[in-house]
Parts: sequence; C-alpha cells; structure tokens
Amino acid sequence: MATVREEQLALDMPAAATPRWQQLVEWLKPSTSQALYDRVLLTVSLALLAFGFIMVSSASLPTADRLTGNPFHFAIRHGIYITISLFVMLVSLRIPTNLWNEHSGKLLLVGLAMLLAVLVIGHEVNGSQRWIKVGPITVQVAEMAKLFFYIYMASYLARREDEVREAIKGFIKPLVLLFIAAVLLLMQPDFGTVVVLSATTVAMLFLAGAKLWQFFAVFITCVLAMILLIIVEPYRMQRFLTFLEPEKDPFGAGYQLMQSLIAFGQGQFSGAGLGNSIQKLQYLPEAHTDFIMAVVAEELGFIGVIAVIAVVLMLVWRALIIGRRCLMVDQRYGGYLAYGIGVWFSIQAFVNIGVASGALPTKGLTLPLVSYGGTSLVVSALAVGLLLRIDHERRMSGRKVAPRGGAE
Repeated sequence: MATVREEQLALDMPAAATPRWQQLVEWLKPSTSQALYDRVLLTVSLALLAFGFIMVSSASLPTADRLTGNPFHFAIRHGIYITISLFVMLVSLRIPTNLWNEHSGKLLLVGLAMLLAVLVIGHEVNGSQRWIKVGPITVQVAEMAKLFFYIYMASYLARREDEVREAIKGFIKPLVLLFIAAVLLLMQPDFGTVVVLSATTVAMLFLAGAKLWQFFAVFITCVLAMILLIIVEPYRMQRFLTFLEPEKDPFGAGYQLMQSLIAFGQGQFSGAGLGNSIQKLQYLPEAHTDFIMAVVAEELGFIGVIAVIAVVLMLVWRALIIGRRCLMVDQRYGGYLAYGIGVWFSIQAFVNIGVASGALPTKGLTLPLVSYGGTSLVVSALAVGLLLRIDHERRMSGRKVAPRGGAE
C-alpha cells in the first residue's frame, strides 16, 4: 500500500517550471522548424534600435538645448525616425524578394540619378552637398544609393555567376558601375561612402567566386587611387596628418579626434554612468551622430563598447548565415544580397568605431541602427527587413504544405 501511495504522490506532483532564461533560449533558437523568421536577427536589430534611442537621447541633450531651446528635440526626432523605420521594416517583410530582383536595374538607375541630382539641387552642410530637402524632410541620397547598388549587385551575381568566375569581363562590368557611382559620390564629396561601397562590392565579387589575382589588381588600383585622392585634396591630406598626430593641433584640425579620445579615456572600464558624459557638454562635435561611440565609451566604459561591438557582430553573423543557407538551397539572389548587407554593416560599423577610437582617419559615417540620422536609420531598417524576408522565403521553401483537407 505504501508503494501505491508513493506512486500516486509522484504522479500528482506538478512538473518543474522551465527557467525563464531557458524559455528565452528556446524562443530564439527553436528546436523545431516552427519559426517563420530569424528571431535572433530580429531581437538583435530591435536591441540596437532601443540602445540607439537611449544613447542619442543622452548624447544630444546639451546640443539640442543650445540649438533649439528644447533638450529633447533630437530625442523626439529620433523616436519618430525609429517609428518610421519599424514601419518600413514591416512593409519590406511583405515584398517578395523576386520583385527586388526584377526591378534591380531600375533601382540602380534611380540611385545614380539621385547622386547626380544632389549635385544640382542638393543642400550643403559643412562644405558637403549630400542632402536633398523635400519640405521638412532632409534625405541623404548616398544611403539609399548604397542599398540600391547592393540590390543590383546581388541580381548581377545571381544571373552572371559563371561569367564572374570564368571571364574577366564578368568581373569588370560591376566595377565600371562602381566607378561611376564613386565619381558622383566624390563630387559631393563623400569619401567615406566610397570606401564602404567599394569594399562591399569587392567582397561580394569575392564571395561569388571571382579569381584571386583579380582582387590583387583591384586592391592595388584602389590603394593608388586613395593615395591620389588624399594628395590632390588639401582637406583630406590635413585629415590624414591630423589622424597621425592629432595632439599637434588639439584646438584646430585635431580638436574633434582629441575630444573623442578624451571621452574614451574617461570611460575607463565601467564608465562614468549613463547620462554623466562630460564631452557631450558641447566639447565633442557630432556627439549624437558620427561620434556616438565616444559617448558610449565615456558613459558605459570598455564594457559598453565591447557589448555594442558584440551585438553588431551578432547581426553581421546572422546576415552571413542567412546568405550561406540561401546559397545552399540555390536561392542565389537572396544569398548574395544577404552577404552584401552583412558585409556593408560590418564595414560601416568598423569605420565608425575606428574613427571614434582614433584607429582610422575621420570619416562621416553613422553606426547602423544606433546613430542619429533619419535616412541612415530608415535604410538600415529596410536592409534588416530584406534579411528577414530572405530568410523567411528560404524557410518556407523547405516546408511541405499539407493538403487543405489534412495529410493523408
């Protein structure tokens, strides 16, 4: 009787509750094929958007108060940009990737036309003519042109993969288009975007299987071109010399970099605390845009910087995983586009963080999904939406749909 009672008690005992952390892991990485999208990619992207809103709000308070009298001016605008970005991301999830593929040529022409138009009707800021004003909205056309170029490159590689691998003309054709886009960008001037666009395009060609010797030729050509561009433009030479020795002109050409380095130094290991940055008090120019990582370093320290880098790398890693899995199931367009977006995010983040930390010469590039900037934020969100859609179509293509009446 005692044994029967023990068995009854054992049967009546409720099962142990699954820990919350384990539930989160199972949601992010489900053991079955139930997920319709990459949950890790979505979570990481939303985390970067939320973190960006917090840091932009913190970094922009003094500047907004000085310029507008409202310390939350940039925070409110950034919140609006995030809302628009989320809407754009949701819309992109509803658009099949074959539509982007079919209209990739038209999008490329639109991108080049926008780069040409900004030279004629563009709005000039700090000596650069990179923006087009449409009423109260200011659009940075280079951000849109970059994405349109990658959309076309993915289509070209999907259609001409064998030609890229076997014939030199297949390798040269996209480089001609890249040269045209680079010339238009340099006329703005926007040297940073040229670097990101060129590096991403060459990386996509490499991933498509182009021959190695061709890359050495392109690399040497690009290095020589960069040296020439630095020499012929006095301000680029000044930036390069300032990068090498910013302390020689701490209140002139080297001012911004010196203030950024001071922010990194003051942050130390754990930071001064959220909202306690000193450099954002109108010492560091562009604290909420190009140099947002300097404020992160000062307020959150080494730990915060490493955490941001880790999350960005996770985003890039998921994009590359999506690209590889698409190519494995012969979805070539989606695979190459995912590769392009992943490489683009990695290079732009590398340049942004490198500039803020003094590892690279100063370039005006935002940190994807984090820095303040409407066009950059919306285009980055659109790119994330494309990644989620590409992954969704790959997952659905591997499923067997049961008949309406049920499986027989």
